[in-house]
Amino acid sequence: MTPEAALARQIELYQGMTGQQRLQLSLDMHALACDVAREGIRRQFPHADEDEVERRLRGRMEVARG
Repeated sequence: MTPEAALARQIELYQGMTGQQRLQLSLDMHALACDVAREGIRRQFPHADEDEVERRLRGRMEVARG
């Protein structure tokens, strides 16, 4: 499958979803992105406790918002 065909198929699948399904998918992707970022923080700061990991994650999110 070409990248163009894959994109077209992905769009087709999204269009077939309900609003609630699309919202759930976006929330799931956000949660996954946060989990990946937390793991990166833990690797960068191996002695950080969970509070520090969360503070650093929120800081990264603030920077991303601009």
